Amino acid sequence: MGRQIYAAIADGILEGGVYALMAVGLTLIFGVLDIINIAQGILVVTGAYLSYVLSVHLHIDLFLGLLVTVPAMFILGLGIYWAFIRPLRGRERTSMSLLACYAVAIIIEGVLYWIFGANEDTLHASYVTNSFRVFGFYLSDIYVYGFIMAVGLVIALYLLLYRTRFGRSVRATMQDQTAARLIGIQVNRVAGLTFAIGVGVTAAGGMVFGATSGGFTPNSGYDLISRLLAIVILGGLGSIGGALVASVFMITLESLVDIWSPNWAIVVFYVALVVVLTVRPTGMFGRQPVRAQ
Repeated sequence: MGRQIYAAIADGILEGGVYALMAVGLTLIFGVLDIINIAQGILVVTGAYLSYVLSVHLHIDLFLGLLVTVPAMFILGLGIYWAFIRPLRGRERTSMSLLACYAVAIIIEGVLYWIFGANEDTLHASYVTNSFRVFGFYLSDIYVYGFIMAVGLVIALYLLLYRTRFGRSVRATMQDQTAARLIGIQVNRVAGLTFAIGVGVTAAGGMVFGATSGGFTPNSGYDLISRLLAIVILGGLGSIGGALVASVFMITLESLVDIWSPNWAIVVFYVALVVVLTVRPTGMFGRQPVRAQ
């Protein structure tokens, strides 16, 4: 039993890194734009399909393919912002953005069905199936690589936000968009680039998701979005580090409960969310709500 527990903890931590890759873009977008991008699930799946095309049809390594998929998703995110998000104005902007993001999800899902059909696809590479032994149990290569990439991504986004001029503009926009405009910050430009970055980094999460999910279809995004929202809320809306911590905490907890009762594992995931928010409504690393445009 002790070995099972240690293995569950290790698996939970590593799988939590995979979910962090998918969640950081969602929390970054909320932190700046004050909107919840419910299209995040289908965007993750889109990233998986882009990696699938590069891997299967062009024989490009999954990680090397990120040099293509991340810029491609960045451009897609920029297009989504200017076409669907930027035109929204007024007090109803936040609620209307939910409808806009839902419309984006439906459109992308339809396009994916048209191109790839309804059959499951998977991503293959040697490190997807390989594993190595540590203290008597095995760790999957792809999960280890995904966790390392998640930590690196969080650090990179932190440095972008706190060590660059663009990051200062982003943080000023997060705190008060009206004041940011008064000091000369182009709020729409900052918001558009931030949304694009949030979608761009999703390509990494999509690739690892496609490699570890056992199969994905255009409607796989629906299974993801509820979990991603729970993780982002628990970590604190707008907190990038919080998304990583919450991902590891929630998935590890679920993995531990799964040892004793697989049927209760998913329930505990959301019970933990309710308990934490009862004690700390803003989440683990929550900030004061940002102001909408």
